[in-house]
Amino acid sequence: MKNWIPALALLAITHSAMAEGSLAVPMNMVDENGVGASVGNVVATESKYGVVLTPALTGLPPGLHGFHVHENPSCATKEKDGKKVPALAAGGHYDPQKTAQHGTPWGEGHLGDLPALFVDAQGRANQPVLAPRLKLSDLASRSLMVHAGGDNHADHPAPLGGGGLRMVCGVTP
Repeated sequence: MKNWIPALALLAITHSAMAEGSLAVPMNMVDENGVGASVGNVVATESKYGVVLTPALTGLPPGLHGFHVHENPSCATKEKDGKKVPALAAGGHYDPQKTAQHGTPWGEGHLGDLPALFVDAQGRANQPVLAPRLKLSDLASRSLMVHAGGDNHADHPAPLGGGGLRMVCGVTP
């Protein structure tokens, strides 16, 4: 029994360090009626290369989807031009430097620009993406957003990469 005590202490310390270096963000479908059903979560982990975002999502349309950190910690609908817009209360892409420029996750532009999220033919997203300019602390009190369309990381030919409607949202602690 005494031989197990140091092993259990090491396990507890390791688990605690891992918990401090990551956070899980519950993700839900969103539409003009508000926040809907859970589709899973995204775990954000600090690494020496930036933040790794590992999705465990199901029930999504297959293909590439725009994936971003948004400025506000809300997934609520908000009215724009007389229409309810899904998760509009999340605000725009996280842009603390006020660049007002959509760009690549590793270049200039919004700090909230992430690599596109890949959803397989069965509707599952589980491929990690790396956000090399982010730190875990940048995610505090923000929201993660998955858009209906892809993202070309440019404002041409469509604004904000052409991601379109907000489809899935989660609020970070």
